[in-house]
Amino acid sequence: QVRLQESGPGRVKASQTLSLTCTVSGASITTSYYTWSWLRQSPGKGLEWMGTIRYDGRVHVNPSHQTRTSISRDTSEDQFSLQLTSVTPEDTAKYYCAGAKYSGDRGISVPDEQYDYWGRGIQVAVSP
Repeated sequence: QVRLQESGPGRVKASQTLSLTCTVSGASITTSYYTWSWLRQSPGKGLEWMGTIRYDGRVHVNPSHQTRTSISRDTSEDQFSLQLTSVTPEDTAKYYCAGAKYSGDRGISVPDEQYDYWGRGIQVAVSP
């Protein structure tokens, strides 16, 4: 059974960098054909895709946040991470990591149309 667990600070100050990590168990993040994503939901808003790192290491980031967002991975720990720089109170949200499994490389869509696995989410507050 694949499980995802987010970790990181629950509060950061404006202008700082937010760093979150997702630990995956039950699967290797390098196994074909998984994708691993970060999403967030701000108060009163829908779910927003932040970015994805594929099983092969390729990264896709939401163009709306491209200048501030990076996604990386630690394959030895089966972890992938989100870094969001220069945060503002508008980045206050519940952040989720999610995974999707495809049957082949050609079927992979980014952002994913649906996710097979979800973390429970981590609430992050950005203070002025």
